[in-house]
Amino acid sequence: MVVTQESVAVNGTRRSSPQAIADALRERIKTGELRAGERLPTQAELAEEFGVERGTVRQALRSLQEDGLLSNVSKGSPPRIAEQAPARDEPQRTMVGLAPRLSEAFAAPHVKIDAVCLTAETLMLALAEPLRHIHEGRIKPESVDVRILLPSRDISLAFPVAVDDGSHDNVVHQRWLNQRNAQGIVLRHNLRALRSSHGIDVRVTFRALPFTPPVKLYLLNGSEALLAYYLVTRREEEVESGKLDMYDTLGTESLLFSFEKRTGQRDIAFVEESQKWFDALWETITSDLTLS
Repeated sequence: MVVTQESVAVNGTRRSSPQAIADALRERIKTGELRAGERLPTQAELAEEFGVERGTVRQALRSLQEDGLLSNVSKGSPPRIAEQAPARDEPQRTMVGLAPRLSEAFAAPHVKIDAVCLTAETLMLALAEPLRHIHEGRIKPESVDVRILLPSRDISLAFPVAVDDGSHDNVVHQRWLNQRNAQGIVLRHNLRALRSSHGIDVRVTFRALPFTPPVKLYLLNGSEALLAYYLVTRREEEVESGKLDMYDTLGTESLLFSFEKRTGQRDIAFVEESQKWFDALWETITSDLTLS
């Protein structure tokens, strides 16, 4: 089996991570080297090419399968390239696109996730996938560092807000605050539990923004930025006092746009500037946040 440049690590060895193998195969699918309907090489052939154990190859193939790039997956023969393989750079709904990106990020030995959002709902839900992979023994990072910027409880939010003359603003604000706190607490608990269950060094930190973020931003390991716009809509919700008419957002439905450093100079600049923006907010105008 010929050793390609994709399988040579930075230190000159032939060992590759599951993420690196998956990325190399994605590129072959994207460029047409591997065409729809064709079978992949066997796990043994891929293991030889990339200089890894078959278990590492299986992890890479699972990632491709979860992204919908493989079909006819069975133990008896190599899977085929899906007939309609989705383009990696095609925008997806946040709830669809975020989880597989997080799983790839958690395959790194040292995971760093930064997020700016209205609540931690989408991040909390999407983290279920990489956490499941950890509990199944498919990945095991050495450390996980998550920093999250959420709006302060003390500001008047631009959204969600009541549609009426303001008489229900306190109800809407309290509803948002309860969600912000509950989702953040669940997210923090699920991540911190990895300390005792898997010996992973975990840090989860929140800080409070003095404004309502118009977008949600996720920064993964300093190499990818995921951006989605909050689209404001009018909707009703049942509460104890009756129906609550408000302007709110459906964040899980927003389209998620991906920018990756490996794609080119334009994306490199976007990722780096997004990280600078996040770090500047974290270190200057934000404040301590207590989820209570």
